[in-house]
Amino acid sequence: MIKIDTEIPEQLSAIRQVNNLAFEREGEANLVDAIRNSEFFIPGLSLVALNEEDEVVGHILFSKVFIETDEDTITTIALAPMAVKPDYQGQGVGSLLVREGLKKCRALNFNDVIVLGHSRFYPKFGFLPASNYGITPPFDVPDNVFMAKELRKDSLKDISGRVRYPEAFNNV
Repeated sequence: MIKIDTEIPEQLSAIRQVNNLAFEREGEANLVDAIRNSEFFIPGLSLVALNEEDEVVGHILFSKVFIETDEDTITTIALAPMAVKPDYQGQGVGSLLVREGLKKCRALNFNDVIVLGHSRFYPKFGFLPASNYGITPPFDVPDNVFMAKELRKDSLKDISGRVRYPEAFNNV
């Protein structure tokens, strides 16, 4: 039985280990640390998946990013990164993390979420290519992997522009 909870300080090294194991490099773990130590971190939106022994087997982070339009800069949320220990992959842990994270984002009154991720995984949670909303990435990626999800109906209806990630994302 997997349970999802908000990270606590005692879990930080385990979260780092989960990211390193899942991605087989340190870039994502460094990203998590950089965001956690920035103004873009949102307490309550760094979640862990715990097994029966309360071991951290998964992690997901949502943080502030921006959509720059012709008239304004809109604050939104990015889902990045999400990691599951290899032994727990393919068992629904990632889906639990995404569902609970989206629920928490909605409860904290965020309107939408941006993700750069697998085109076969995120659409099952309602993510669509961000280009459907007139939102573009700040770098070249295939259209189907840069996605957005409205948490509130029509929250992206009249918003179009380019996503700007905080500097922490530059080192991934």
